[in-house]
Amino acid sequence: MADPVSQKTPATPGMSQLRARLRELYFGATPGAIRFRYWVIAVDLLLIGFFIASPFLKEYPGYLVVDYAIALVMAVEVSARGLAHDRLKDWIRKPATWIDLFVLATLLFPFWLFNLAFLRVLRIWSLFHSELFWTTIGRRYDGTRWEEVSKALSTMVTFVFVATGFVYTSFARTHPGIEGYVDALYFTVTALTTTGFGDITLPGVWGKLLSIMIMISGITLFVRLAQTLIRPTRSTTPVPVAVFRGMTPTRFTARPAAWC
Repeated sequence: MADPVSQKTPATPGMSQLRARLRELYFGATPGAIRFRYWVIAVDLLLIGFFIASPFLKEYPGYLVVDYAIALVMAVEVSARGLAHDRLKDWIRKPATWIDLFVLATLLFPFWLFNLAFLRVLRIWSLFHSELFWTTIGRRYDGTRWEEVSKALSTMVTFVFVATGFVYTSFARTHPGIEGYVDALYFTVTALTTTGFGDITLPGVWGKLLSIMIMISGITLFVRLAQTLIRPTRSTTPVPVAVFRGMTPTRFTARPAAWC
């Protein structure tokens, strides 16, 4: 990936050296920089695992300690990523940056934003749609069909957990059918796949609207995933201009089939 467009901004020598070092680590092609990005992605995957398992771990005494420790790690990583960019304003405008800042806020203020903690799984989407991932782990498949398939699959998985979080926070322990997180996940998957066994239904107008949104979104995401798997692979190889020079329209005229 090309380095960000440099922009001269006044900074102290120490800060300039720090930003230059971080820029090399996040965008460089040296073995050390690549190993650093592997570690960053590994930490991201561990954080995602913690976010998914949070509904089962929140009752443990040490949960808040781990929560604040993860907030510290994520704050350092997000700050380092911001300093690595020359254009801070462009970095702030990225959707992935807003997602990371929101996730960080839910970690720093768990008591006030607890009902929105399920949105932390949006980190799945931001990781698999980031250039950091596709220029490090997925560089062999960057720009290929497998990149599109992985992004479509990550979007669908993210939606499943986000929708499950909505169902869990809205109806858990207040509706007889949904006693825990697994029940909410079960309902989301059956609604998303339009299976609809009928053993769990959401009550009220809000429950019906949420069920409709899950079903429509699920069909859309499945179609999108199927398109990435079925449609022909796009060629990313540039065609030299010289190939087209000297060609006459007759050379592009299709000949009639032999059986016509």
